[in-house]
Amino acid sequence: MFRRYTFFLLLISNLSFSQLSVNNDAYIFISDEIVFVEDDINLNDANSSIYLRSDAQVIQGSGVTGNSGIGELSVFQEGDVDQYEYNFWCSPIGSKTNNSVNNPFGITFLNDETGLITSTPAIIGGWDSHDGISSPLTISSRWIVKLVVGNDFSNWVYVTSTTNINPGEGFTMKGTAGSSSAQRYDFRGKPNNGTISVSVLDNQYTLVGNPYPSALDALEYIHDSNNKTVITGTLHYWEQNRDVNSHTLRDYQGGYATYTISIFGVPTYVPAAFSTYNNDGSINGTGSANTSTKQARRYIPVGQGFMVEGTSSIGSPVVQAKNSHRVYIKETNVDSEFFKNSNTKKETSEYVNGFSKVPSDHKRFRLNIDFNDTYTRQLAQTFHSSATKGFDYGMECKSFGLATDAHWVVNGDTFVAEALPFDMDLSIPLVINITNQSQVRIRITDIQNFESDQPIYVHDTENDTYVDLRTQDFNVNLDTNNYTDRFKIVFSNNNNNNNTSLSTNDISLDDLRIFQNNNISELKILNPNALNIKAISLIDVSGKEIENRRINISKDAHTLSTKSLSDGVYIVKISLDNNQVFNKKIIIANKK
Repeated sequence: MFRRYTFFLLLISNLSFSQLSVNNDAYIFISDEIVFVEDDINLNDANSSIYLRSDAQVIQGSGVTGNSGIGELSVFQEGDVDQYEYNFWCSPIGSKTNNSVNNPFGITFLNDETGLITSTPAIIGGWDSHDGISSPLTISSRWIVKLVVGNDFSNWVYVTSTTNINPGEGFTMKGTAGSSSAQRYDFRGKPNNGTISVSVLDNQYTLVGNPYPSALDALEYIHDSNNKTVITGTLHYWEQNRDVNSHTLRDYQGGYATYTISIFGVPTYVPAAFSTYNNDGSINGTGSANTSTKQARRYIPVGQGFMVEGTSSIGSPVVQAKNSHRVYIKETNVDSEFFKNSNTKKETSEYVNGFSKVPSDHKRFRLNIDFNDTYTRQLAQTFHSSATKGFDYGMECKSFGLATDAHWVVNGDTFVAEALPFDMDLSIPLVINITNQSQVRIRITDIQNFESDQPIYVHDTENDTYVDLRTQDFNVNLDTNNYTDRFKIVFSNNNNNNNTSLSTNDISLDDLRIFQNNNISELKILNPNALNIKAISLIDVSGKEIENRRINISKDAHTLSTKSLSDGVYIVKISLDNNQVFNKKIIIANKK
C-alpha cells in the first residue's frame, strides 16, 4: 500500500506535508518537482529512501523538529572542473546517525551513480593519490580542505576522508579525469534542515555554502537580519584556470569572483582576475588571463560553496542559513546555476549581453582595465538614489586584489563594485597599482540607463586630459607606483576650452597605420593626416621600454629598424603633442 502511495508522488506536483515518514524498504521518487514538508522528515529504516531526480527539491518549513532516522536522501550535483582544479562545495546531507540534529559530512557519503536509483560508494584515494578519476568514481582525499575563520593559507584545515565537515561548512574538492569537466556526484545521507550556523569573525574569511537539498535565495540569505550584522554581504566564488594542468601550488592560477544583491533585488557580479601563487600560499603578484564565462546568480543551487567575510567580533558571531532562505528554483532557470559557464544559459530580458539588467531607476557601467594585454580587472559602478558615499550593503563588493591591479575606494578599503548617488559633478577616484612598468588600457562596457550623448570620461589629472570612454579607449604607459589620485571617472569636461582636453571628435588610432614588416625588419608608421607625433616607443612584454624616439617634425611616415630586437610580442606606443597616447601590439619575427 505504501509503495503505491510513493509512486503516486510522481503524478502530483507541489506536494505538501506537515510531516513525512518513510518506513521499511519503501522509497519516495520525486522527479522535476518540489515536495514541501512543514516539519520533519523521518527516514526510519536503513533502506528507507528519498530520491530527488531531474532538479527535484525538498523544502521544509517552520517546524522545529529535526530530521531523523537511519535512511537516506539521494540528490545529484555535477562539478565542472577536471582533476587539477577545485570546486567549492557544501553538502546538503550529513551522516545517517539516528538523532534529530544535522550531522557532519564526509566525502565517504559521495557515490557513483549506476542507475536511476542505484549507486556505489566512491573510491577514496589516499594522500598520495593526486588525481580523481571519473570511472569508477575515485576522489582524491588530498584536496579536501575547509576554512572556518581565517585569512591566511595556514588557516585552511585538511579534512581528507574524515567525517568532520560540520553542517553548513564548505569544502574544496578537485574534479576527475575523464569526466569532460562534468562529474556527477550522488550525495546520500540524512537531509539537512532548519537553521544552520557557521562561525565568522571580523576581517576573516569562512568557506560556507548552500547546506540544503533545495536552492537558496541569495537575497534572503544576504539580507537576513542576523547575517547583515556579521558579514560584508559579498559572496566570493572560486574559479581556476583550466589550462594549467598541475597540482603544484606555485603553478595555480585562480581568483575570486564576487556577487552581491541589493534589497531591491538588483544583483552585482564581477568576474575574477587570476593570481598565481607561491608555495606558502601567498600571491606572487603576477596576474594571468581569465577567459571564463562563469557567472554566479541569485538562486544558489544544491551543493554550491562560497566564501564570506566576517564583520563582527562581538560575542561569537555566526552566519546562518535558514529554511526561510530556501526556494524551489531549478538550475535550468536563468537565475540559478552551479558556478559554471554562463554561456550554458539562454539570455532573457533579465540579462543583456551576459550582464544582469538593472531597473530604470538605476544606472550602471563597467570598466575593463587591461594590464600589458595579459589580464583584465573588471570594475562595476552602480548609481541609485539610495546609495551613499560610504559602504552600501548589498550593492558593493570588496576586492581580492592582485599586486598590479585597479580598484574603487570605499571607506579606505579596496572594492571591485561601488555604488553612489548619481551626480553630474561626481569625480570618482580610480586607483591603479603598478608593481612593474605596464601598458594600461581602460575600456567601458555594460552602459545602462545613461543618455546616449552622456560622456563618461577618464580624467588624467597629471596631464589634465579627458578621454570619453564611450568613443575611445584610454591608453597609458605607467611606471611603478601607486596611483591613488591621478585618475578620476567624471561626467563633465571642465576644460572644454583647453586644447589639451579631448572631445568626442578626438583623433583615433584609425588616423594612423602601423605595420611590422618582418621581411626587412622594419616598423613603419603611416601618418596621412600629419598628426603632431611627439614620441614613438617600443615596449616589450615585461613592460620595459626598449626604444623611445622623440619626433621633432611632422611627417607622413616614420620608420624604425627592428633588426637588433629579439623575436617576440611588443607594444608600439605613439604619443601625440595633445597628450593622447595610442598603443598597438606587433609581433617581431626577424628573417634569419
